[in-house]
Amino acid sequence: MRFRPCIDIHNGKVKQIVGGSLKDEGDQAETNFASGLDASYYAGLYRKDGLSGGHVILLNPESSPWYEATRAQAMRALEAYPKGMQAGGGVTAENAEAFLDAGASHVIVTSYVFAGGTFRRDALKDLVRAVGREQIVLDLSCRKTPGGYCIVTDRWQKYTDMYLTGEVLEELSESCDEFLVHGVDAEGRRAGMEEELVRMLAGWGKRPVTYAGGIGSREDLERFRQVSGGRLDFTVGSALDLFGGTLPYDQVRRFSSGSAV
Repeated sequence: MRFRPCIDIHNGKVKQIVGGSLKDEGDQAETNFASGLDASYYAGLYRKDGLSGGHVILLNPESSPWYEATRAQAMRALEAYPKGMQAGGGVTAENAEAFLDAGASHVIVTSYVFAGGTFRRDALKDLVRAVGREQIVLDLSCRKTPGGYCIVTDRWQKYTDMYLTGEVLEELSESCDEFLVHGVDAEGRRAGMEEELVRMLAGWGKRPVTYAGGIGSREDLERFRQVSGGRLDFTVGSALDLFGGTLPYDQVRRFSSGSAV
């Protein structure tokens, strides 16, 4: 079980947002924290502390007037920690290699393989041909519905026709190296994880899976370790003191290494 740090970039700034509030129209989001520091600062900190496998996420679509500023921040982060972080946000078979060339260890993909809300096996095959399975992370972030955990795309705004299950993880694991799963309804709220989702992910456990969403305290960390059985990695965003929260980054880093929080 490892702590996977994050750098979320929105409107050209490092931010922590309430996940379910993100809107492409007007580039709006309910913001928990906006940093005055460059993304490369955080990447350099993670590099110094030996925290690999975290993610840099671009939260603006290419159509946004803020996209180039957000992309520039992401590229600076990747340059500051070569092969130490994964990059996601608008990744396609056509542009994935550019993120890898800039220093990303993997590309993180959702919307490209769920265009129009439908899973596109052809798009996933194109991506695998472009960069190889070993450099792909599939982001299967989801929202709870009466039918189960529905995978959502386009910065968590659109529902797809696929629900996250062990069978889906099994099928898609042939085309990726890892999974990233945000419990979107818990993301940025610091009110505890989606326990049912964590149990399901931990029960599968055949490839590395990073869970994000709702971990906001030392008690949440201990509960996550208990519920996941130590079989999942995790990320913490808004709750960290790095991003305006109250949970000390150094404590989370030590927790990841197996020390007491």
